[in-house]
Amino acid sequence: MDGTVLVADDDRTIRTVLTQALTRAGCKVHATSSLTTLMRWVAEGRGDVVISDVMMPDGNGLEMLPKIQQDRPGLPVIIISAQNTIMTAIKATEVGAYDYLPKPFDLPDLMKRTARALETRGTSSKASPDERGSGDDLPLVGKTPVMQELYSLIARVMNTDIPVLITGESGTGKTAIARTIHDFSDRRTLPFIAVTTADLQDIEGPARVLARVKGGTLLIEEIADIDLEAQARLVRMMDSPGEHLPRFLATSLVDLSSRLESGALRQDLYYRLDGAALNVPALRERVDDIELLAAHFLSKSEFENSAPRKLGADARKIVHDYTWPGNVRQLENAMRRLGLNARTDEITRSEIEAVLGNQPDLEPVLTGGNSTEKLSASVERHLRRYFDLHGGSLPPAGIYARILREFEQPLIEISLEATGGNQAKCADLLGINRNTLRKKITDLDIRVTRRRKLM
Repeated sequence: MDGTVLVADDDRTIRTVLTQALTRAGCKVHATSSLTTLMRWVAEGRGDVVISDVMMPDGNGLEMLPKIQQDRPGLPVIIISAQNTIMTAIKATEVGAYDYLPKPFDLPDLMKRTARALETRGTSSKASPDERGSGDDLPLVGKTPVMQELYSLIARVMNTDIPVLITGESGTGKTAIARTIHDFSDRRTLPFIAVTTADLQDIEGPARVLARVKGGTLLIEEIADIDLEAQARLVRMMDSPGEHLPRFLATSLVDLSSRLESGALRQDLYYRLDGAALNVPALRERVDDIELLAAHFLSKSEFENSAPRKLGADARKIVHDYTWPGNVRQLENAMRRLGLNARTDEITRSEIEAVLGNQPDLEPVLTGGNSTEKLSASVERHLRRYFDLHGGSLPPAGIYARILREFEQPLIEISLEATGGNQAKCADLLGINRNTLRKKITDLDIRVTRRRKLM
Protein backbone atom coordinates (compact mmCIF):
# COMPACT_ATOMS: atom_id res chain seq x y z
CA MET A 1 0.00 0.00 0.00
CA ASP A 2 1.14 3.50 -0.76
CA GLY A 3 -0.36 6.57 0.87
CA THR A 4 -1.00 8.42 4.11
CA VAL A 5 -3.66 7.23 6.53
CA LEU A 6 -5.17 9.41 9.27
CA VAL A 7 -6.33 7.38 12.30
CA ALA A 8 -8.63 8.86 14.95
CA ASP A 9 -9.56 6.71 17.94
CA ASP A 10 -9.57 7.40 21.67
CA ASP A 11 -8.36 3.85 22.35
CA ARG A 12 -4.55 3.92 22.53
CA THR A 13 -4.27 0.19 21.82
CA ILE A 14 -6.24 0.52 18.58
CA ARG A 15 -4.13 3.50 17.50
CA THR A 16 -0.94 1.53 18.18
CA VAL A 17 -2.11 -1.63 16.39
CA LEU A 18 -3.30 0.27 13.33
CA THR A 19 -0.17 2.41 13.18
CA GLN A 20 2.10 -0.64 13.29
CA ALA A 21 0.07 -2.65 10.76
CA LEU A 22 -0.31 0.20 8.28
CA THR A 23 3.34 1.21 8.59
CA ARG A 24 4.46 -2.38 7.89
CA ALA A 25 2.22 -2.32 4.82
CA GLY A 26 4.08 0.73 3.48
CA CYS A 27 1.78 3.57 4.56
CA LYS A 28 2.54 6.74 6.43
CA VAL A 29 0.31 7.10 9.47
CA HIS A 30 -0.82 10.04 11.58
CA ALA A 31 -2.79 8.94 14.66
CA THR A 32 -4.73 11.05 17.16
CA SER A 33 -7.28 10.74 19.93
CA SER A 34 -8.90 14.06 18.99
CA LEU A 35 -11.45 14.85 16.30
CA THR A 36 -10.30 18.47 16.40
CA THR A 37 -6.80 17.38 15.40
CA LEU A 38 -8.18 15.08 12.72
CA MET A 39 -10.24 17.89 11.19
CA ARG A 40 -7.21 20.19 11.19
CA TRP A 41 -5.16 17.56 9.34
CA VAL A 42 -7.95 17.13 6.80
CA ALA A 43 -8.25 20.89 6.27
CA GLU A 44 -4.49 21.10 5.75
CA GLY A 45 -4.75 18.53 2.95
CA ARG A 46 -3.07 15.68 4.80
CA GLY A 47 -4.03 12.05 4.35
CA ASP A 48 -5.33 9.89 1.54
CA VAL A 49 -7.68 7.82 3.74
CA VAL A 50 -9.28 8.44 7.15
CA ILE A 51 -10.04 5.71 9.70
CA SER A 52 -12.18 7.16 12.50
CA ASP A 53 -14.09 5.98 15.55
CA VAL A 54 -17.61 7.36 16.13
CA MET A 55 -17.63 8.28 19.80
CA MET A 56 -14.66 10.50 20.57
CA PRO A 57 -13.98 12.68 23.64
CA ASP A 58 -14.52 15.88 21.66
CA GLY A 59 -17.28 14.89 19.27
CA ASN A 60 -18.98 12.37 17.02
CA GLY A 61 -17.08 11.02 14.03
CA LEU A 62 -20.24 10.54 11.97
CA GLU A 63 -21.22 14.17 12.44
CA MET A 64 -17.85 15.24 11.03
CA LEU A 65 -18.31 13.41 7.73
CA PRO A 66 -20.27 16.16 5.90
CA LYS A 67 -17.56 18.67 6.85
CA ILE A 68 -14.83 16.30 5.61
CA GLN A 69 -16.72 15.86 2.32
CA GLN A 70 -17.01 19.61 1.98
CA ASP A 71 -13.33 20.26 2.70
CA ARG A 72 -11.94 17.22 0.84
CA PRO A 73 -14.42 15.81 -1.72
CA GLY A 74 -13.62 12.18 -2.50
CA LEU A 75 -11.51 11.57 0.62
CA PRO A 76 -12.46 8.01 1.72
CA VAL A 77 -13.50 7.72 5.38
CA ILE A 78 -13.72 4.30 7.04
CA ILE A 79 -15.86 4.35 10.18
CA ILE A 80 -15.17 1.90 13.01
CA SER A 81 -17.52 1.82 15.99
CA ALA A 82 -18.37 -0.14 19.11
CA GLN A 83 -21.96 1.07 18.62
CA ASN A 84 -22.52 -1.90 16.37
CA THR A 85 -26.18 -1.45 15.52
CA ILE A 86 -27.81 -1.50 12.12
CA MET A 87 -28.69 2.17 12.46
CA THR A 88 -25.02 3.12 12.91
CA ALA A 89 -24.19 1.28 9.71
CA ILE A 90 -27.05 2.98 7.89
CA LYS A 91 -26.11 6.41 9.23
CA ALA A 92 -22.49 5.92 8.21
CA THR A 93 -23.58 5.14 4.66
CA GLU A 94 -26.09 7.98 4.50
CA VAL A 95 -23.52 10.62 5.45
CA GLY A 96 -21.03 9.33 2.90
CA ALA A 97 -18.67 6.97 4.70
CA TYR A 98 -16.57 4.87 2.33
CA ASP A 99 -16.96 1.86 4.62
CA TYR A 100 -18.14 0.81 8.08
CA LEU A 101 -16.84 -1.87 10.43
CA PRO A 102 -18.24 -2.68 13.87
CA LYS A 103 -15.80 -3.31 16.70
CA PRO A 104 -14.15 -5.63 17.39
CA PHE A 105 -12.97 -5.65 13.78
CA ASP A 106 -10.80 -8.14 11.93
CA LEU A 107 -7.43 -6.43 11.30
CA PRO A 108 -6.65 -8.17 7.95
CA ASP A 109 -10.16 -7.26 6.78
CA LEU A 110 -9.64 -3.60 7.72
CA MET A 111 -6.28 -3.61 5.93
CA LYS A 112 -7.93 -4.90 2.72
CA ARG A 113 -10.60 -2.21 2.94
CA THR A 114 -7.96 0.45 3.49
CA ALA A 115 -6.02 -0.77 0.45
CA ARG A 116 -9.19 -0.54 -1.68
CA ALA A 117 -9.87 2.94 -0.32
CA LEU A 118 -6.35 4.03 -1.30
CA GLU A 119 -6.92 2.70 -4.80
CA THR A 120 -10.15 4.68 -5.20
CA ARG A 121 -9.01 7.94 -3.57
CA GLY A 122 -10.14 11.05 -5.33
CA THR A 123 -13.35 9.48 -6.61
CA SER A 124 -16.77 9.63 -5.02
CA SER A 125 -17.27 6.50 -2.92
CA LYS A 126 -20.77 7.08 -1.69
CA ALA A 127 -23.25 4.59 -3.09
CA SER A 128 -26.30 6.03 -4.78
CA PRO A 129 -29.71 5.73 -3.07
CA ASP A 130 -30.74 3.10 -5.63
CA GLU A 131 -27.69 1.01 -4.76
CA ARG A 132 -28.04 1.39 -1.01
CA GLY A 133 -31.76 1.09 -0.61
CA SER A 134 -33.89 3.33 1.55
CA GLY A 135 -33.64 3.26 5.31
CA ASP A 136 -37.28 4.40 5.47
CA ASP A 137 -38.39 1.08 4.01
CA LEU A 138 -36.65 -1.08 6.58
CA PRO A 139 -38.65 -3.07 9.16
CA LEU A 140 -35.83 -2.39 11.61
CA VAL A 141 -37.66 -0.02 13.90
CA GLY A 142 -37.63 -0.87 17.57
CA LYS A 143 -36.14 -0.11 20.95
CA THR A 144 -36.72 -3.44 22.67
CA PRO A 145 -33.69 -5.50 23.74
CA VAL A 146 -34.54 -8.29 21.30
CA MET A 147 -34.39 -5.83 18.38
CA GLN A 148 -31.22 -4.19 19.66
CA GLU A 149 -29.61 -7.62 19.73
CA LEU A 150 -30.76 -8.23 16.16
CA TYR A 151 -29.26 -4.89 15.05
CA SER A 152 -25.96 -5.88 16.59
CA LEU A 153 -25.94 -9.27 14.85
CA ILE A 154 -26.75 -7.72 11.46
CA ALA A 155 -23.96 -5.18 11.88
CA ARG A 156 -21.46 -7.94 12.66
CA VAL A 157 -22.31 -10.06 9.61
CA MET A 158 -22.97 -7.26 7.14
CA ASN A 159 -19.48 -6.84 5.76
CA THR A 160 -18.44 -10.47 5.85
CA ASP A 161 -18.91 -13.25 3.31
CA ILE A 162 -20.30 -15.72 5.84
CA PRO A 163 -23.63 -17.35 4.85
CA VAL A 164 -26.61 -16.21 6.90
CA LEU A 165 -29.76 -18.13 7.80
CA ILE A 166 -32.67 -15.80 8.64
CA THR A 167 -35.59 -17.38 10.48
CA GLY A 168 -38.87 -15.98 11.70
CA GLU A 169 -42.61 -16.09 11.20
CA SER A 170 -44.35 -14.82 8.09
CA GLY A 171 -44.49 -11.04 7.94
CA THR A 172 -41.59 -10.35 10.29
CA GLY A 173 -39.40 -8.92 7.51
CA LYS A 174 -36.92 -11.70 6.74
CA THR A 175 -36.51 -10.82 3.06
CA ALA A 176 -36.19 -7.10 3.83
CA ILE A 177 -33.43 -7.87 6.33
CA ALA A 178 -31.62 -9.96 3.71
CA ARG A 179 -31.89 -7.03 1.32
CA THR A 180 -30.50 -4.71 4.02
CA ILE A 181 -27.48 -6.96 4.54
CA HIS A 182 -26.79 -6.76 0.80
CA ASP A 183 -27.48 -3.04 0.38
CA PHE A 184 -24.98 -2.05 3.05
CA SER A 185 -22.30 -4.63 2.23
CA ASP A 186 -19.29 -4.55 -0.06
CA ARG A 187 -21.45 -6.26 -2.71
CA ARG A 188 -24.08 -3.50 -2.80
CA THR A 189 -23.19 -2.51 -6.39
CA LEU A 190 -23.68 -6.12 -7.54
CA PRO A 191 -27.02 -7.90 -8.13
CA PHE A 192 -29.28 -9.10 -5.33
CA ILE A 193 -31.18 -12.16 -6.55
CA ALA A 194 -33.90 -14.03 -4.65
CA VAL A 195 -34.66 -17.59 -5.77
CA THR A 196 -37.26 -20.17 -4.85
CA THR A 197 -37.57 -23.86 -5.58
CA ALA A 198 -38.97 -23.06 -9.04
CA ASP A 199 -35.64 -21.51 -10.06
CA LEU A 200 -33.78 -24.74 -9.27
CA GLN A 201 -36.11 -27.34 -10.75
CA ASP A 202 -33.97 -28.44 -13.68
CA ILE A 203 -30.29 -29.32 -13.92
CA GLU A 204 -29.40 -25.98 -15.54
CA GLY A 205 -31.15 -23.97 -12.83
CA PRO A 206 -28.06 -23.28 -10.66
CA ALA A 207 -26.02 -22.18 -13.70
CA ARG A 208 -28.73 -19.69 -14.68
CA VAL A 209 -28.90 -18.38 -11.13
CA LEU A 210 -25.13 -17.87 -10.95
CA ALA A 211 -25.20 -16.06 -14.28
CA ARG A 212 -27.83 -13.67 -12.92
CA VAL A 213 -26.25 -12.98 -9.54
CA LYS A 214 -22.76 -12.25 -10.94
CA GLY A 215 -20.97 -12.47 -7.61
CA GLY A 216 -23.56 -10.44 -5.72
CA THR A 217 -25.91 -11.79 -3.06
CA LEU A 218 -28.10 -14.86 -3.55
CA LEU A 219 -31.13 -15.21 -1.27
CA ILE A 220 -32.74 -18.66 -1.11
CA GLU A 221 -36.30 -18.03 0.03
CA GLU A 222 -37.95 -20.56 2.34
CA ILE A 223 -35.21 -23.17 2.23
CA ALA A 224 -37.52 -25.73 3.89
CA ASP A 225 -39.80 -25.72 0.83
CA ILE A 226 -37.04 -26.78 -1.59
CA ASP A 227 -37.13 -30.45 -2.56
CA LEU A 228 -34.17 -32.77 -1.96
CA GLU A 229 -33.10 -32.87 -5.60
CA ALA A 230 -32.90 -29.09 -5.78
CA GLN A 231 -31.11 -29.06 -2.41
CA ALA A 232 -28.42 -31.32 -3.90
CA ARG A 233 -27.98 -28.85 -6.76
CA LEU A 234 -27.61 -26.04 -4.25
CA VAL A 235 -24.88 -27.92 -2.38
CA ARG A 236 -22.95 -28.48 -5.61
CA MET A 237 -23.39 -24.83 -6.54
CA MET A 238 -22.06 -23.64 -3.17
CA ASP A 239 -19.07 -25.96 -3.52
CA SER A 240 -18.25 -25.02 -7.10
CA PRO A 241 -14.87 -23.32 -7.57
CA GLY A 242 -14.58 -19.77 -8.84
CA GLU A 243 -13.68 -16.24 -7.85
CA HIS A 244 -17.14 -14.79 -8.37
CA LEU A 245 -19.34 -16.94 -6.18
CA PRO A 246 -22.16 -14.99 -4.54
CA ARG A 247 -22.78 -14.53 -0.88
CA PHE A 248 -25.49 -16.97 0.24
CA LEU A 249 -28.44 -15.98 2.42
CA ALA A 250 -31.51 -18.11 3.18
CA THR A 251 -34.84 -17.62 4.94
CA SER A 252 -37.16 -20.02 6.72
CA LEU A 253 -40.40 -19.54 8.63
CA VAL A 254 -40.35 -23.06 10.09
CA ASP A 255 -38.09 -24.70 12.65
CA LEU A 256 -35.49 -26.49 10.55
CA SER A 257 -34.47 -28.96 13.28
CA SER A 258 -37.60 -31.02 12.65
CA ARG A 259 -36.86 -31.03 8.91
CA LEU A 260 -33.35 -32.27 9.62
CA GLU A 261 -34.64 -35.04 11.85
CA SER A 262 -37.18 -36.18 9.27
CA GLY A 263 -34.65 -36.06 6.44
CA ALA A 264 -36.60 -33.40 4.51
CA LEU A 265 -33.59 -31.07 4.73
CA ARG A 266 -30.08 -32.17 3.80
CA GLN A 267 -27.60 -31.75 6.63
CA ASP A 268 -24.79 -30.70 4.30
CA LEU A 269 -26.95 -27.86 2.91
CA TYR A 270 -28.05 -26.76 6.37
CA TYR A 271 -24.50 -26.60 7.69
CA ARG A 272 -23.34 -24.65 4.63
CA LEU A 273 -26.06 -22.03 5.12
CA ASP A 274 -25.97 -21.84 8.91
CA GLY A 275 -22.80 -19.74 9.11
CA ALA A 276 -24.64 -17.10 11.11
CA ALA A 277 -28.21 -17.36 12.39
CA LEU A 278 -30.55 -14.37 12.64
CA ASN A 279 -33.91 -14.97 14.27
CA VAL A 280 -36.38 -12.18 13.55
CA PRO A 281 -38.78 -11.81 16.50
CA ALA A 282 -42.53 -11.85 16.10
CA LEU A 283 -44.42 -8.73 17.19
CA ARG A 284 -45.71 -10.53 20.28
CA GLU A 285 -42.06 -10.85 21.36
CA ARG A 286 -41.52 -7.09 21.02
CA VAL A 287 -44.84 -5.64 22.20
CA ASP A 288 -43.24 -2.37 23.31
CA ASP A 289 -42.22 -1.70 19.69
CA ILE A 290 -45.75 -1.92 18.28
CA GLU A 291 -46.77 1.70 18.90
CA LEU A 292 -43.40 2.89 17.60
CA LEU A 293 -43.84 0.86 14.43
CA ALA A 294 -47.42 2.06 14.02
CA ALA A 295 -46.30 5.68 14.24
CA HIS A 296 -43.51 4.95 11.75
CA PHE A 297 -45.91 3.46 9.20
CA LEU A 298 -48.43 6.27 9.71
CA SER A 299 -45.70 8.82 9.04
CA LYS A 300 -44.97 7.01 5.75
CA SER A 301 -48.63 7.28 4.79
CA GLU A 302 -48.38 11.08 5.11
CA PHE A 303 -46.48 11.15 1.83
CA GLU A 304 -49.27 9.19 0.15
CA ASN A 305 -52.15 11.13 1.70
CA SER A 306 -50.55 14.52 2.51
CA ALA A 307 -52.33 14.52 5.86
CA PRO A 308 -50.60 13.52 9.12
CA ARG A 309 -52.37 10.86 11.15
CA LYS A 310 -51.93 9.65 14.71
CA LEU A 311 -53.58 7.07 16.93
CA GLY A 312 -55.93 8.21 19.65
CA ALA A 313 -55.50 6.84 23.18
CA ASP A 314 -58.16 4.13 22.77
CA ALA A 315 -56.81 3.19 19.35
CA ARG A 316 -53.28 2.89 20.75
CA LYS A 317 -54.49 0.44 23.38
CA ILE A 318 -56.13 -1.78 20.75
CA VAL A 319 -52.99 -1.70 18.60
CA HIS A 320 -50.87 -2.57 21.64
CA ASP A 321 -53.09 -5.45 22.79
CA TYR A 322 -53.77 -7.01 19.38
CA THR A 323 -51.82 -10.22 18.67
CA TRP A 324 -50.82 -9.28 15.08
CA PRO A 325 -50.65 -12.82 13.64
CA GLY A 326 -49.36 -11.32 10.37
CA ASN A 327 -46.62 -9.46 12.25
CA VAL A 328 -44.98 -6.32 10.80
CA ARG A 329 -46.50 -6.80 7.34
CA GLN A 330 -50.02 -6.90 8.79
CA LEU A 331 -49.31 -3.89 11.00
CA GLU A 332 -47.95 -1.88 8.06
CA ASN A 333 -50.93 -2.69 5.85
CA ALA A 334 -53.35 -1.77 8.63
CA MET A 335 -51.65 1.57 9.28
CA ARG A 336 -51.50 2.37 5.58
CA ARG A 337 -55.20 1.71 5.26
CA LEU A 338 -55.96 3.84 8.32
CA GLY A 339 -53.68 6.61 7.09
CA LEU A 340 -55.58 6.78 3.82
CA ASN A 341 -59.14 6.32 5.08
CA ALA A 342 -59.27 7.93 8.54
CA ARG A 343 -61.88 10.72 8.73
CA THR A 344 -59.86 12.97 11.03
CA ASP A 345 -56.22 13.48 11.96
CA GLU A 346 -56.70 11.31 15.08
CA ILE A 347 -57.55 7.69 14.39
CA THR A 348 -60.35 6.47 16.65
CA ARG A 349 -61.10 3.16 18.33
CA SER A 350 -64.00 2.44 15.98
CA GLU A 351 -61.83 3.04 12.91
CA ILE A 352 -59.15 0.61 14.02
CA GLU A 353 -61.75 -1.95 15.07
CA ALA A 354 -63.21 -1.73 11.57
CA VAL A 355 -59.78 -2.61 10.14
CA LEU A 356 -58.79 -5.29 12.63
CA GLY A 357 -62.18 -6.63 13.64
CA ASN A 358 -63.11 -7.50 17.20
CA GLN A 359 -60.51 -9.94 18.42
CA PRO A 360 -61.90 -12.25 21.14
CA ASP A 361 -59.85 -12.79 24.24
CA LEU A 362 -57.55 -15.75 23.84
CA GLU A 363 -58.34 -18.54 26.28
CA PRO A 364 -55.78 -20.96 27.68
CA VAL A 365 -55.53 -24.42 26.21
CA LEU A 366 -55.90 -26.11 29.58
CA THR A 367 -59.00 -25.20 31.58
CA GLY A 368 -58.74 -24.96 35.32
CA GLY A 369 -60.96 -25.78 38.23
CA ASN A 370 -63.20 -28.82 38.07
CA SER A 371 -63.72 -28.67 34.30
CA THR A 372 -64.24 -32.09 32.77
CA GLU A 373 -63.37 -30.90 29.27
CA LYS A 374 -60.89 -33.20 27.58
CA LEU A 375 -57.53 -31.80 26.55
CA SER A 376 -58.22 -32.54 22.87
CA ALA A 377 -61.51 -30.61 23.03
CA SER A 378 -59.81 -27.67 24.72
CA VAL A 379 -57.06 -27.63 22.09
CA GLU A 380 -59.63 -27.83 19.30
CA ARG A 381 -61.59 -24.89 20.75
CA HIS A 382 -58.40 -22.86 21.09
CA LEU A 383 -57.33 -23.60 17.51
CA ARG A 384 -60.76 -22.76 16.10
CA ARG A 385 -60.53 -19.36 17.78
CA TYR A 386 -57.07 -18.87 16.32
CA PHE A 387 -58.38 -19.57 12.80
CA ASP A 388 -61.43 -17.36 13.39
CA LEU A 389 -59.17 -14.42 14.26
CA HIS A 390 -58.02 -14.33 10.64
CA GLY A 391 -61.51 -13.85 9.26
CA GLY A 392 -61.62 -14.99 5.67
CA SER A 393 -57.84 -15.36 5.45
CA LEU A 394 -55.67 -18.30 6.33
CA PRO A 395 -53.10 -18.04 9.15
CA PRO A 396 -49.44 -17.59 8.14
CA ALA A 397 -47.91 -20.73 6.62
CA GLY A 398 -46.05 -23.12 8.91
CA ILE A 399 -48.82 -23.44 11.49
CA TYR A 400 -48.07 -27.11 12.23
CA ALA A 401 -44.56 -26.45 13.52
CA ARG A 402 -45.65 -23.31 15.39
CA ILE A 403 -48.51 -25.00 17.24
CA LEU A 404 -46.37 -27.99 18.21
CA ARG A 405 -43.67 -25.64 19.50
CA GLU A 406 -46.24 -23.64 21.52
CA PHE A 407 -47.40 -26.86 23.18
CA GLU A 408 -44.00 -28.55 23.47
CA GLN A 409 -42.15 -25.79 25.31
CA PRO A 410 -44.48 -25.41 28.33
CA LEU A 411 -44.82 -29.20 28.55
CA ILE A 412 -41.04 -29.61 28.85
CA GLU A 413 -40.69 -26.65 31.22
CA ILE A 414 -43.43 -27.91 33.55
CA SER A 415 -42.01 -31.44 33.44
CA LEU A 416 -38.55 -30.13 34.35
CA GLU A 417 -40.11 -28.18 37.20
CA ALA A 418 -41.94 -31.25 38.41
CA THR A 419 -38.75 -33.33 38.40
CA GLY A 420 -36.64 -30.65 40.07
CA GLY A 421 -34.56 -30.07 36.93
CA ASN A 422 -33.38 -33.70 36.80
CA GLN A 423 -33.14 -34.32 33.05
CA ALA A 424 -32.98 -38.10 33.35
CA LYS A 425 -36.22 -38.18 35.37
CA CYS A 426 -37.80 -35.61 33.06
CA ALA A 427 -36.95 -37.66 29.96
CA ASP A 428 -38.44 -40.74 31.63
CA LEU A 429 -41.58 -38.78 32.56
CA LEU A 430 -41.99 -37.55 28.99
CA GLY A 431 -41.13 -40.93 27.50
CA ILE A 432 -38.37 -39.62 25.26
CA ASN A 433 -34.65 -40.24 24.96
CA ARG A 434 -32.45 -38.13 27.24
CA ASN A 435 -30.40 -36.89 24.26
CA THR A 436 -33.62 -35.85 22.54
CA LEU A 437 -34.62 -33.92 25.64
CA ARG A 438 -31.25 -32.15 25.77
CA LYS A 439 -31.57 -31.14 22.12
CA LYS A 440 -35.05 -29.77 22.67
CA ILE A 441 -33.88 -27.82 25.73
CA THR A 442 -31.18 -26.24 23.56
CA ASP A 443 -33.44 -25.61 20.55
CA LEU A 444 -36.21 -24.09 22.67
CA ASP A 445 -33.74 -22.13 24.84
CA ILE A 446 -35.20 -23.54 28.06
CA ARG A 447 -33.42 -22.66 31.29
CA VAL A 448 -32.91 -25.67 33.55
CA THR A 449 -32.69 -25.06 37.29
CA ARG A 450 -32.12 -27.81 39.81
CA ARG A 451 -34.52 -27.49 42.72
CA ARG A 452 -36.65 -29.51 45.09
CA LYS A 453 -39.05 -31.74 43.23
CA LEU A 454 -42.69 -30.65 43.17
CA MET A 455 -43.96 -34.21 42.69
